[in-house]
Amino acid sequence: MSTIENDLLLERQLCFGLSVASRSVIAAYKPVLAAMRLTHPQYLVMLALWEHAPRRVKDLSQTLLLESATLSPLLQRLEILGYVSRGRDTADERALAVDLTETGAALREQALSVPGTMMARLGLDRETALALHHRMMALIDAATHADDLSAPMGTDVQDEAMHGMTDN
Repeated sequence: MSTIENDLLLERQLCFGLSVASRSVIAAYKPVLAAMRLTHPQYLVMLALWEHAPRRVKDLSQTLLLESATLSPLLQRLEILGYVSRGRDTADERALAVDLTETGAALREQALSVPGTMMARLGLDRETALALHHRMMALIDAATHADDLSAPMGTDVQDEAMHGMTDN
């Protein structure tokens, strides 16, 4: 099989590896987060709020790269759990702000064990986890800034991109 034909093998597809890795890692988080009554997407919202609260919904949406239609149900559930409160932003009445409740702020103490627990569950040391994170963030940046998606298939640019992606 030629190199170009090998590029279509499932195990060489970046999208396949990312998809399976994402599902697998999120599944590994599930029992760890269950003790805090959080789903993985809710955990991400809480992480953002533990870094800075209160935050406008629009800011959370941009930070988490989530559409507001996806974020709103997460915030509703977190509010029902008593972890966050939602209300009008005092600086701009048109904007909705999210803040941590006392219970939500206190949950951070319990969450401090999550990164270490997850590294142990996944068999990663801190250095490897940070290196993986750095590579994923670079990939996210490249994907969000890809501007030549309209080039016809078989062009030199796409051939180089494909080979660079699959030859590693």
